[in-house]
Amino acid sequence: MAPTDLTPRFSTNDVTVVFFLGGPGSGKGTQSANLVKDYSFVHLSAGDLLRAEQVREGSSRGKMIKEYITEGKIVPMEVTVNLLSDAMAESLATNPPPAGTKARFLIDGFPRKLDQAEFFEASVCPSELVLFLDCPEDVMESRLLKRGETSGRDDDNAASIRKRFRTFVETSMPVVEAFRAQDKVVTVTATGSVEEVYESVKAGIEERAPEIGFHGGAFLWL
Repeated sequence: MAPTDLTPRFSTNDVTVVFFLGGPGSGKGTQSANLVKDYSFVHLSAGDLLRAEQVREGSSRGKMIKEYITEGKIVPMEVTVNLLSDAMAESLATNPPPAGTKARFLIDGFPRKLDQAEFFEASVCPSELVLFLDCPEDVMESRLLKRGETSGRDDDNAASIRKRFRTFVETSMPVVEAFRAQDKVVTVTATGSVEEVYESVKAGIEERAPEIGFHGGAFLWL
């Protein structure tokens, strides 16, 4: 459990957080780009932030992060949560929303464990919705191996991919179930084309419109 004496850095009166979850290769990055383009989310990828930290000059955490990612293990939550929190603060400082409105953050690939979820919501900001891409492992593996031909990522190989699948099932699916128990989850089957999956994502998120300021095909500035 997260410490009870923490105070969220950001208020839900000012910030809307939507988590985007799904197994490796389920299409979170692609669908996140669509949501950003159409609905003005600020997209934050926990994985991208961790990979960038690996190569950031002077980072004392880079080597440790690289070892965790290569082994398919989850990086200590304090590191990931701090990176996300700082990225949100930077976005608000450099590109604040109009006065009297809420900034909207789409965070993909996070939280990957229950303690991460608890720590983030206690120290950064409670989430309002969780999008979950449900995709069979054989489809995800095929996508990741194809991506590995050009991505240059150390973890886009068969051995690392299978480790990542096991990690997701064992540690991340309980997160989805916990949020589902709070009636926060929108589940989308992610086996069709990019366009078909995106239509399902939009339909799912619009059903929860009042919770995140969504109405009539566009987000309201609330």
